[in-house]
Amino acid sequence: MDKMEKKIPERNISPFGWWVATLIERFEFEDEDKSNPRRRCHAWTNTVIFKAEDRDAAYQKALKIGKTSDSVTNGWHQEGIDRKGAWVFEGLSSLLPIYDKIDPDGTEILFENNENITVRRVKSLARTKEELEVFDDE
Repeated sequence: MDKMEKKIPERNISPFGWWVATLIERFEFEDEDKSNPRRRCHAWTNTVIFKAEDRDAAYQKALKIGKTSDSVTNGWHQEGIDRKGAWVFEGLSSLLPIYDKIDPDGTEILFENNENITVRRVKSLARTKEELEVFDDE
């Protein structure tokens, strides 16, 4: 190993080549004041999983995935709004390796380590079936 080359920590390696990335994008109207960074917009965070050889390849692939929507022009149709605009890919907010094989019966892809948390708080994180997003049909 070269003196300048650092060993990649195990936590930053995906043994099976799977990665999860969070992409940030927003919709920008053609007629909005693009010089105003304080203007309001509609933004999305999209989480994707994909295969890549290593973290550098994963980074490049995540950017490529995100840029597929960049500059796609279409209209925004909402009650009272009918304006043209385009999707703008802002970048990544997260890129993480998945440590396990993808199993159709369930694979942990993300985790959060909460130290020194109350039991009450942990219990409050659990939701009933009706409270889960997938069951919100409103």
